[in-house]
Amino acid sequence: MTSIREVAKIAGVSPATVSRVMNGTANVDEEKRRRVLEAIRQTGFMPNELARALYQKSSKIIGVIVPDIENPFFSELAKAVEEQTYHAGYKMLLCNSDDDPKKEMMNIQMLVQMRAEGIIITTNCDSTSRVLKDCQLPVVVVDRKLTGVSGTAFIEANHYKGGCLAAEHLIKCGCKNIVCLRGPQAYSSGKQRYQGYLDTCRKYGIKEQCVDCTYDYEAGRRAAKEILRKFPKADGIIACNDMVAISVYKVLTGVGRRIPEEIQLIGFDDIRFSSLCTPEITTVSQPIREMGFMAAGIIIRHVEGGEFQQENIFDVKLVERDTTRKKSHQAL
Repeated sequence: MTSIREVAKIAGVSPATVSRVMNGTANVDEEKRRRVLEAIRQTGFMPNELARALYQKSSKIIGVIVPDIENPFFSELAKAVEEQTYHAGYKMLLCNSDDDPKKEMMNIQMLVQMRAEGIIITTNCDSTSRVLKDCQLPVVVVDRKLTGVSGTAFIEANHYKGGCLAAEHLIKCGCKNIVCLRGPQAYSSGKQRYQGYLDTCRKYGIKEQCVDCTYDYEAGRRAAKEILRKFPKADGIIACNDMVAISVYKVLTGVGRRIPEEIQLIGFDDIRFSSLCTPEITTVSQPIREMGFMAAGIIIRHVEGGEFQQENIFDVKLVERDTTRKKSHQAL
């Protein structure tokens, strides 16, 4: 790989002159500038981005830290962030923490050392909340509120409304024995969705029933088996997200339970897989793409001195597909 010293030697100038030409930090004699550009062209020299960032105190990098890149919600969110940053002339650096607080702290420290323009993060760790409280970079927290951390901005969907929509839809589709696969109550997303389910059940006089579940596929399989043991008469299931809904469908149909004829099923998120699988999953849709665009846009506006809203809550909507029965199809 060509070094800046080799470029300088070919151009007959000092490495400092090559650096000034690349960074535009000072006027350089036109003849020297021409020789430097020709040497760069001949060698195909690519400057070290990290070194340039340290020199210019600007990396044009936005860090994204997610707890589980295998979860399509986070990969779709990251894709939207990358699209927005690219069009604005920035780069995205994606970090997967595996829900490990040590990895999250290492990622945060790395982004600080790289002089990243800001951090977009979804985290489940209280220790990370304490680190972010003192972080010198702008921080946009997505999907979950963090205790004691205001951050630069906060973005989430209306999880409470989503819980209400899911429960009300199953009730209106004729379900009377609904089980909620309750997301982690330490997360604002899980807590608010469950509260929406509870309030709707109480409104309609429906018995409240739940099984605890995390947001991944294998947890959904375990939870589905627990439903079969504890609630064999269940006729409706609210999954904590679409991946869990897909795993529940596989377990239930694997033991001969028919969906939606015997048990109706609804997910949350509206990831692409929910409409690509067969049957397509009824779900509560949150605007993942728009949330990612906004998160990147806030960091960019912060860097460039623009205005932005600190707290941002997106609306959700019900998307009716094949795993629930339309009310018009119910026997009168």
